[in-house]
Order: sequence, then structure tokens, then C-alpha cells
Amino acid sequence: MDKKTVGLIATIGTALFCGCPGIFLCLFGAASALGGGTFELGEQSGNVPPAAGIPILCLGLLLMVVPVVVGFFTLRRKREPLPSDEPLPPVG
Repeated sequence: MDKKTVGLIATIGTALFCGCPGIFLCLFGAASALGGGTFELGEQSGNVPPAAGIPILCLGLLLMVVPVVVGFFTLRRKREPLPSDEPLPPVG
């Protein structure tokens, strides 16, 4: 496979496995930070503290940046080197 195909597959994979969970974590983190998150564990239940929502929100944002960075570094065009058989122009 050529490099562009591998880069496209890597970008799609990171979008599925990092971008989508990142979106859901951002939504849950924002809801928790604004006081809307609740939990229920067996007999215990209550509100998620707003201070716990901020790190979840940051983790979600970080996960959403991963596909963008992977896509940038794998799909960008690299500069072609100058042909070496041509003489360099005079400096001056």
C-alpha cells in the first residue's frame, strides 16, 4: 500500500477510536462541570462533583485532537528535494 492509503486508514481509525469517544467525554464532562452529572452504583447515588467534570472535559478535548494531528502528519505533502544534477545559482 502507498503512504497516502496508510495515512487515510490511520486517520479514519483514530477518528473512530479516539474522536468519537472524545466527543462523548466532552459532552459528559461539560454536563458534569455545569452540575448536571449523576451516578448510581447499587444502593449509592448522587451528583458528580463539578470539579470532576473539568478533567473529563480536558481528556475529551485531547482525544478529539488526536485524529487531527494524525491526519495532518500522515496526509501532508512533503517538499520534493531539488534535483542534484543542476548547478546551484551563484550566491551574491
